[in-house]
Amino acid sequence: MPKGEGKLVAQNKKARHDYHIEDTFEAGLVLQGTEIKAIRAGRINLKDSFARVQQGEVFVHNMHVSPYEQGNRYNHDPMRTRKLLLHKKQINLLLAATKEKGYSIVPLKLYLKNGFAKLLIGIAKGKKNYDKREDLKRKDAKREIDRAFRDRQKA
Repeated sequence: MPKGEGKLVAQNKKARHDYHIEDTFEAGLVLQGTEIKAIRAGRINLKDSFARVQQGEVFVHNMHVSPYEQGNRYNHDPMRTRKLLLHKKQINLLLAATKEKGYSIVPLKLYLKNGFAKLLIGIAKGKKNYDKREDLKRKDAKREIDRAFRDRQKA
């Protein structure tokens, strides 16, 4: 199965706009009971979230999982730090990449695969403003070309 295949729950569209994604990894999440129920209901936000390697483990910060409606007193803290499940080699690669200047670990997608919540994280390097403008120009040009081809085939 390719990376990122499963029922898409949340996507961080801003990440691809703000960063050059160099490599991606699929990670499992350590969740509490009401968190997985809220995720299955789609009540999650990846905006402004990031991951960090701490003491040989990877944690995701600022990932907002809304409280589950039927969770009553057993509900979780929406902004708590969650541990990611990765292999030791992957953690070492992430650690080496983030030690370089300008690199960070950014969550890209959260999806359900075989009943488990998986987070697609990427090693990202920040884009400059002129890079963002270049990407927008390229995207607009591609849209215009596709539109021209479509109109030509209709005629």
